[in-house]
Amino acid sequence: MNLFDINLADTFAFTVSPLELMLRGTLMYWFLFIVLRFVLRRDVGSLAISDFLFIVILGDAAQNSMIGSGTSAIDGMVLIGTLVSWSYLLNYTSYRFPLVQRFTSAPRLCLVRDGKMLRRNMRREFITDEELNAKIRHEGVEDIADVKCMYLESDGEMSVIRNDESPAGG
Repeated sequence: MNLFDINLADTFAFTVSPLELMLRGTLMYWFLFIVLRFVLRRDVGSLAISDFLFIVILGDAAQNSMIGSGTSAIDGMVLIGTLVSWSYLLNYTSYRFPLVQRFTSAPRLCLVRDGKMLRRNMRREFITDEELNAKIRHEGVEDIADVKCMYLESDGEMSVIRNDESPAGG
């Protein structure tokens, strides 16, 4: 077979039922959403190599179960359309309904209060002292005693609130 023997009918013909593709895509979307919502919380910039590897392997494993024996371009388009639709619908309903947002977004988690590390919360998210101190320094605060509160936000970012009497606080 050479390059010019491509059969366009095979490229744009369904090899798997569109309904099956939508069902597989829906099941995998929700499974992956739940795994990622409750397992990984850090922002992309602070993913460890093991976290990144987990995402890559997860994506590869999910691909096989989503597409099944589908091989045509149209099979992939239906699957991608299904995943994009779920993502859009979830974002829209999260915006419109606070109850849905509480499910889709993790609540913020206090990591430092009044200059003291909350070790239990740090352990829960596997945040080391070094990571926490690096973020505090990144925010221009030299000493943890100058931190009123530090939160791990729902999007995985860390936010720092300085003490009012801190020189770096203005």
